[in-house]
Amino acid sequence: MRRRVVVTGLGLVTPIGLTVEATWSALLAGRSGVDYIHKFDVEKFPVRFAAEVRDFDPLKFAEKKEARKMGAFIHYAVAASDEALADSRLEITDEISDRVGTYISSGIGDFWAIEREHEKLLHDGPGRVSPFFIPSAIINLAAGQVSIRHKARGYLSATATACSAGAHAIGDSLKVIQRGDADVMICGGAESAITPMSVAGFAAMRALSTRNDDPAHASRPFDRDRDGFVLGEGAGLMILEELEFAKSRGAKIYAEVVGYGNTADAFHITMPDETASGQLRVMQMALRDAGVEPDEVDYVNAHGTSTPYNDKFETLAIKQAFGAHAYKLAVSSTKSMTGHALGAAGGIEAVFSVLAIHHQTLPPTINYVTPDPECDLDYVPNEAREVAQVRHALSNSFGFGGTNAALLFKRYEE
Repeated sequence: MRRRVVVTGLGLVTPIGLTVEATWSALLAGRSGVDYIHKFDVEKFPVRFAAEVRDFDPLKFAEKKEARKMGAFIHYAVAASDEALADSRLEITDEISDRVGTYISSGIGDFWAIEREHEKLLHDGPGRVSPFFIPSAIINLAAGQVSIRHKARGYLSATATACSAGAHAIGDSLKVIQRGDADVMICGGAESAITPMSVAGFAAMRALSTRNDDPAHASRPFDRDRDGFVLGEGAGLMILEELEFAKSRGAKIYAEVVGYGNTADAFHITMPDETASGQLRVMQMALRDAGVEPDEVDYVNAHGTSTPYNDKFETLAIKQAFGAHAYKLAVSSTKSMTGHALGAAGGIEAVFSVLAIHHQTLPPTINYVTPDPECDLDYVPNEAREVAQVRHALSNSFGFGGTNAALLFKRYEE
């Protein structure tokens, strides 16, 4: 019997809310977080909009001196960790700190620091580069700062698996607890990559939507007229605990984590395999890991990027994985509201999947106007849906390099 793992705390910083409550409320209202970019001058850019985190004040979470040592993605991770731990009501004492781990991933880290300090290097010389440049930029410092802040002295890690990173952090944390290397994991993803270089790079790849005249409707997953993804940012973290440990302290339990899949397309650096083999196998792996039959799953929070190929092939993979049951599933892409937060997306969307189970309510896919014959599933169009039951929810995350992750959550039962 392997150890059971449950979710006891949630934390979010997103373009539609700075807390779990604010984000979930906006999500169910179908509110878009996409607007024109305010972080830098976009006049010369082919894409001038994104889903930015607004009104976030890092000084609410750290003193000015400490905040200067952190990139924005670390600020978001710290804020989300504070909320998740407060939500779980877990006090990390000396007695348990060696059994509390931290696993927070990112796809890019702090591009802002790289661009800013490179500019200083070119114009003012190496002596002007900040001594905090490296610790503010490198990917593992989100996990490192959270570990230091909360005195979590157990398992510590971070992955840089592109848009699957946040989901891999949660899935790997599940396995850490199952095999007995920790009793608690603070885990998820954080990202802040809405920068000149990032926007220019993704635009050069022709990966981004170019609806500069209508940003709020630019992210339209599974819609026939989708034309690319919208950059987002933020953090999504959760507290995972071994079941008996959680019960022993009377913890509130949102859901159980029961399955995890991790596969590679082994096909192309950016294009998904047209057979959808990697996406199919990762969902099958998560189901197999959980011992759950396809017809027991009620909801899929899709990767759903709003790019022509991703949505088409993800739909194909879902139909292959679930057979006839695929047409009874509810599938939605919350990226229609939050944009694509890259390495944070898997963490944010895992939180949404847990909340869907907890509230028995499905978030919508907004901006769904014109059906695509090749995307013919129930995408919960435009309005949230209360349902009779969400027993199992699957969260998909796929990334450049052909990296795939799937997390399966279950309504908690004794």
